[in-house]
Parts: sequence; structure tokens; C-alpha cells
Amino acid sequence: MITNEAVRESVATYLAFLNAAAPAEQALTDEVEYAAPVGVLTGPAALIDFRDQFRDHFDAVAVRALEDPETHHDRARLRWELTVGGNRFAAGTDVITVAGDGRVAAVTTFLDQAPEGFDPDAHH
Repeated sequence: MITNEAVRESVATYLAFLNAAAPAEQALTDEVEYAAPVGVLTGPAALIDFRDQFRDHFDAVAVRALEDPETHHDRARLRWELTVGGNRFAAGTDVITVAGDGRVAAVTTFLDQAPEGFDPDAHH
């Protein structure tokens, strides 16, 4: 069984992946699933592409934890904010499932503060 401390370390690695300029596939399982209002992505390459497209579209993108993640068993609840150019762009909560080897196996994203003009019904 994976410990809460190991899950917290995996969340830190996931945040580093989101903020990295270069791919860091080792943070993710080969079958990782990312489910968000914009759609469902599967596999590290899909998440890297999604992250890179967002970074290419905006300058100075950063994702940071708003508080320490809450953990139990192999799961974490991460409250985060995404900033663009130092200004809050969006905020949300991710439920992250961590595999036994410490890599992220699944992420379900909920938007607590959607980007201005975002239409959640346009992405279903």
C-alpha cells in the first residue's frame, strides 16, 4: 500500500510536471487518464501535448497548490490555481490517483473558478 507521504510526493512531482518546460513522462503511468471539463485525455503524450499547447498559447504560466493536498490511501485532493503572467486565470480541485510505483495514474479536474468566457457545455 502506498503511504500518504508517498502520495504527497507524487502530487509534488505532478505539479512539477505541469510547470516544466520539458516533458517529464516519468511522473505519469503509461495509461494515465486526465478527465477535465475540456475533455478526457489518455497517456503521457496526450497530457504533455495539452500542457505544451497551453504553455505555447500563454506566457508565464504557473500552477501552484493553494494548500497542502489532502490524502488517503492512493488518492489526493489538490486545490490549485493557474496563473498567467502572475494573474489568476483559473482555480480548481484535482482528485489524483497514484499507482503503487508512485506515478500518477488518473486525474479528475473540477473547475472552482473557470477562465473568463469559459463555456463548460461547449466541451461535452
